[in-house]
Amino acid sequence: MKLTVYLAGEIHSTWRDDVKNEAEKRGLNIQFSGPMENHDRSDSIGEEILGTQPNAILKDEAASAFNNLRTKILMEKADLVIAYFGEEYKQWNSAMDAGIALAKDKPLILIRPEKLHHPLKEISRRADVTVSTIEQALQAITYIFEE
Repeated sequence: MKLTVYLAGEIHSTWRDDVKNEAEKRGLNIQFSGPMENHDRSDSIGEEILGTQPNAILKDEAASAFNNLRTKILMEKADLVIAYFGEEYKQWNSAMDAGIALAKDKPLILIRPEKLHHPLKEISRRADVTVSTIEQALQAITYIFEE
């Protein structure tokens, strides 16, 4: 069996590499996808495709259209979504992606530190599994592969 896992969440830390490395160490047959991790490319993709926009708001709106298209397609193909909430960055995209996964009835593992329990209580309650660490998320996925 092979799983396709969409890694939703902030793009400024190495958490995706940590998930991928741990999955590889465990020998899990997983294909990963996620948002564009190159922040500059993500911010400029609208202008790359549509041309220079007249102001910053329209530049952001153009980029969001293409970033949302990417997310929609890749999440639709995913068997499982992992939404990561760290402590350092704002997590609006993580919350939006977790909500989309729930609306699409995609299995969802939520990773969030205990100190974010209160602000994420509604999302956590609807996720299939809520864990505090990447290690725990990989333990859950490893369990899926067990016979």
